[in-house]
Amino acid sequence: MILESEKFVKKYAFFYTLAIAVVLIVPLIVYISLLLKIDYAKLNLDLQKKAKDIVILMDDYSNKKGEVYNFPRYQEYKAGLYGDDFSAIFTLIEDENKINHYTMGFHRDGGFSYFVYPLQKGYYFGASYLIVSKEYTPTKTYLFAAVIFTAIIILLFLFSRSVLKNFSRPFEKMNRHLDSFIRDSMHEINTPLSIINLNIDLFTRKHGEDRHLKRVKIASKTLSTIYDDMDYLIKHENAKFTKQKIDFSQFLQNRIDYFVEIASQKKIKIISNIESGVEIYFSKTKLQRVIDNTLSNAIKYSYDEKDIIITLFQKEKKIYFTVQDFGVGIEDVDKIFQRYHRENFSKGGFGIGLDIVKKIVDLEEIDMNIKSKLKEGTTFTYIFT
Repeated sequence: MILESEKFVKKYAFFYTLAIAVVLIVPLIVYISLLLKIDYAKLNLDLQKKAKDIVILMDDYSNKKGEVYNFPRYQEYKAGLYGDDFSAIFTLIEDENKINHYTMGFHRDGGFSYFVYPLQKGYYFGASYLIVSKEYTPTKTYLFAAVIFTAIIILLFLFSRSVLKNFSRPFEKMNRHLDSFIRDSMHEINTPLSIINLNIDLFTRKHGEDRHLKRVKIASKTLSTIYDDMDYLIKHENAKFTKQKIDFSQFLQNRIDYFVEIASQKKIKIISNIESGVEIYFSKTKLQRVIDNTLSNAIKYSYDEKDIIITLFQKEKKIYFTVQDFGVGIEDVDKIFQRYHRENFSKGGFGIGLDIVKKIVDLEEIDMNIKSKLKEGTTFTYIFT
């Protein structure tokens, strides 16, 4: 029953961070786009500068007899001289096939950037174009953006977690007090409830059946069922329910005997078709919650003087447990497992019984089938494998 604050904080901090991350994606894309444009502009200027440097070196070249011109070589840059048709006169650029479709100016192709610089025709070794190339991939830009985005997400998560933790602290404290109060109240209820049941049995043995006392006993049993549900809700998250070998047939019959008096108040007859010797490896507490809540609901929503049919049998290593009533039926089968949901408020109860059953069924991987028709009745079938 205690609010799991740490789980709550992590869950919603994650959701808030994810929501903000989605919002940040658009400005992040714009930011990366701007970074790339700035990088390409810098690269354009860099290649232009390098092209001018090479032209200056060629201008300084003096065509004296015996002097050989050494075309400049750089570690980061590749350059070449090309004719009118972009045929190579001299080049250090490895992939020449890309160049023949270029025009003057800056170009990007794959992981390389190129700058086509026009030359005075017939002056620079018969070349019409100087092309300078540099390898460039935007990996650093993407990596930088990813680091920034990750840092923002982490900071957002930590901030959200801190805010939510402070926000949930008073509720957690209040919830702990409430949980403590419920636990103490449950403990206090159990003692007088046990005394009432014991004294009813002693009085009946001594003085015989009494219709007024019988009503008290029925009310006491109904209260005991509610108590068991509340006790399970409090303990199920932390308690370990040990599985053991159970004689399902005998266990089910004992629970039917328990509910016979409650059913008799509405003149309902419980008809049991129980195959003997059916055994199951299961938790007694969980099995009782499934049986009690299903049978209790069948009695509660059956019409007076109608039968309830309970069936138990084993077939091909599967155990089939069925409870059929002839009552008001269920309007919305999907909603009956929601905690505190009740289709008929006149029948009483808190709407927690079937919520408990659904959790046990899901946890233990029990197949459950419900067939219901309004004003005709409902059949619950559980298949244990």
